[in-house]
Amino acid sequence: MKPFHLFFVLLALCWSTLVRAEDMVLIPAGEFILGSQQTDERRRGAEFGSGKPWFLDEQPRQRMTLPAYYIDRFEVTNAQYRRFLVATGRSLPSHWLETGYAFSLDPEKLAAAPFTILLKLARVINLDRDIRHMNRDELLAAIQQHFAELDPLPVNFVTWYDAEAYCHWAGKRLPSEFEWEKAARGTQGLKFPWGNQWREDYTNASLGDWPHGTAPVGAHPKDRSPYGVFDLAGNVSEWTASWYLPYPGSNYQSPLFGEHDKVARGGGWSDSGHYALAHFYRAAYRLNLKPNMVFKDVGFRCARDATTAD
Repeated sequence: MKPFHLFFVLLALCWSTLVRAEDMVLIPAGEFILGSQQTDERRRGAEFGSGKPWFLDEQPRQRMTLPAYYIDRFEVTNAQYRRFLVATGRSLPSHWLETGYAFSLDPEKLAAAPFTILLKLARVINLDRDIRHMNRDELLAAIQQHFAELDPLPVNFVTWYDAEAYCHWAGKRLPSEFEWEKAARGTQGLKFPWGNQWREDYTNASLGDWPHGTAPVGAHPKDRSPYGVFDLAGNVSEWTASWYLPYPGSNYQSPLFGEHDKVARGGGWSDSGHYALAHFYRAAYRLNLKPNMVFKDVGFRCARDATTAD
């Protein structure tokens, strides 16, 4: 077994016990710093062909008070989302068919599949090994290991509606963009979850270290906010409950504002282009997306209200 494959298997075993649907972090009631006061004096947004001016939709920087709430410590994983699909019969993310991960929904059926079917499946998922001389048991084990590698990755290629449905099924909800930002920045208004200096090696950004693009949730322990919430800077951007609207007190007008785009927060892993810039991994950055679209680097996490009993 290749060292990288062994590493993934060990990660899968760890996350299967550590990452649970109820693993949430309490964010206490109180103030936090929302937005930024930066300006794009060098016009780098235009230089890199950004679809909107940099920083203007993050202003004015202000203090905001939120009630207490809970937020998931980790992004929702493929394995967690699979349980939701099995329970509800909702449509699969399209790329699960391309990667063959759809066959993980019924492990008993997979285990009973004839050798010829396993061969076809192995070719679909393009196992990174020579399968020509494998017997049936070896091939089945290789396929199951492949699925175990995908289990702890954050689910992606899901619409905002898919994310909302999952959270509702789990007895939760999507966080507002304000809740997401407080969870990422703490009360000090940090630029990144770990501090104010960009460190590409702290998160899954554009280094290309992971064979599937995304990393197992929590695999970058330094991408951790003051509250102990992981992967808020990188891995996948995350859907929030919020429409893309101007901030309270803002004088900035944009034709993109309105109840037609949802806000996603956090940077996603990037393999090309200007989206690898530190600008897009700041906790204050707002990404507006059509709620019916899917992306390879957009997933989600859930939140829920805190009660007086908490």
